[in-house]
Amino acid sequence: MDTTPALEIKNLHKTYGKKKVVAVDGISLTLPRGAFLGLLGPNGAGKSTLINCIVGVNKITSGSIKTFGFDVEKDYRESRKTLGVAPQEFNVDIFSKVSSTLDYVAGYYGLRKEKREKRVEELLDQFGLQEHKDKVFSELSGGLKRRVVLARALVHVPEFLILDEPTAGVDVELRRELWSYLQELSRAGKTILLTSHYLEEVELLADRFAFIDGGKIVAAGSKEKMLAGGKKLEDVYLELTGKNKV
Repeated sequence: MDTTPALEIKNLHKTYGKKKVVAVDGISLTLPRGAFLGLLGPNGAGKSTLINCIVGVNKITSGSIKTFGFDVEKDYRESRKTLGVAPQEFNVDIFSKVSSTLDYVAGYYGLRKEKREKRVEELLDQFGLQEHKDKVFSELSGGLKRRVVLARALVHVPEFLILDEPTAGVDVELRRELWSYLQELSRAGKTILLTSHYLEEVELLADRFAFIDGGKIVAAGSKEKMLAGGKKLEDVYLELTGKNKV
């Protein structure tokens, strides 16, 4: 059995500009295959910067990141194939039809026509998008846009799914549907990294947590360890990020 971690971050630093503004400050983190991590922290803590470094959007200042043993900079193509990313912002061609968006990304990852068409149909069914497949992205409601972005992240069947606020702006019914689907993916052995300000969903879904504040990991551990003694995730979060007196 391959024990190579799904994610291995070593002494990661990321600074911006000539003034070297620090966004990520010496983060080290290892995530085993099949883990479901809740990455938590206040706005500006460094969560999005960390994710952007993992997926290759941001150039690393120093340190290293590997996904399934592939260096995210030296082995970019191989690393990127292991990842499915659903960003908080809708970085989608707003004039593209739903089916075309999924088909394009599937083609980008090398799925041949027959397999690509089958996969797109599976996802349209899975996310209740069949009746919307010929609509352009700009015509969709916020909830439907979230479905498309998540379906797009999964189109090439990645082993590691990164979700940045995946349920922001969606209604309660869809949120619960997405929870169920993410639990299904987790049971199937997918590795998942989730950021969310809905702490109840992180507490429900994740099996481990990492808390980031000021660009540093201030605590990390299993759900069992972090919530020992009947603690609630919200209380632990406020204690660790220093916001409990606000």
